[in-house]
Parts: sequence; C-alpha cells; structure tokens
Amino acid sequence: MKGWIKDIAIALIIGVLILQFVKPTIVKEHSMKPTLNENDYIFLNKQAYRFSEPEVGDIIVFHTDFRQPNGKEKLLIKRIIGLPGDKIAIVDGIVYRNGEAIEEPYVLKQGSTSDMEEFVVPEESLFVLGDNRENSIDSRDSSLGFIEYDSIVGKAFFRLYPFDKIGLL
Repeated sequence: MKGWIKDIAIALIIGVLILQFVKPTIVKEHSMKPTLNENDYIFLNKQAYRFSEPEVGDIIVFHTDFRQPNGKEKLLIKRIIGLPGDKIAIVDGIVYRNGEAIEEPYVLKQGSTSDMEEFVVPEESLFVLGDNRENSIDSRDSSLGFIEYDSIVGKAFFRLYPFDKIGLL
C-alpha cells in the first residue's frame, strides 16, 4: 500500500513541475489558419522568454482585455512580426519590416492585409499578426494594438492533436 501512495505522490509532484514550464491549450479560433486550426491541441513553453528574447516568427499566446461570452478572459494566439524598435509598414498587402518586404509562406492568403503607414514598435512591445489575415484581430486593430512582454502566457512549440500533424511548431 505504501508503494502505491508513494507512486501517486511522485506522479503528482512531476505533474506540478511540468505545469510550471508547459501549458496545454486548445486553439479556439481560425485566425492562425493554415498553421493552426480550430481544436488543435498545442503546448506552450511558459518559460520561453525568461532567459531569451522573443523572436520574429514565434507564435505566442497572450492575455487580452477581451472577454469570452461567459465573461472569462480571452487569450489570443498570433505570430510575432515586429520587435521593439522595428519599423513596420504594410503597403498593398505586403508587410515590410525595417524597409524590407518579409516573406510569409505561412499566411492563408498572400496580400490580404490592410495597409498601414510606417510606425516603430515601442520598447517592451511586439507587433503581432494572425496567419489568416482576413479573419484576425491582431496588432492592426486599435482595440488590441501592441502586445506588451508581460502579457505573454507562452510560446507555442508543439502540436499534439490532430495526430496527423503532431510535431514541433
């Protein structure tokens, strides 16, 4: 009997430790299509930016002021396009970072981004966009704007489901 209780205690301790570093989550929207689809089961690295800085191309989940119909906070998932100090512009649907057009093979529809005059991403902030630009509330929308570092929940790094798409992101 003692061995059984010990095994359960060890399993619980390991589970708690893992949850300090990894957060499982389910994608609930279409804004990251085709990279991520609704009901994809993914894991976030909650410690990804403790010892390193966010990078362009990272997919992050972050806190927002938006609410779900049940009143709970709505988390969003987007791709980092601009880092602090980067100059971002969108012209004829093409995203420019520091004066150069960026290649975006991951977007659902090329050139489907509304235009924006050049601006500089503020310190400790990020400019993010969804891969499904026609169906994404992201940094282009003034109700969201720039994402502050302290609102990041974690970096998406692994998809577990659907099983035919299992692997690193």
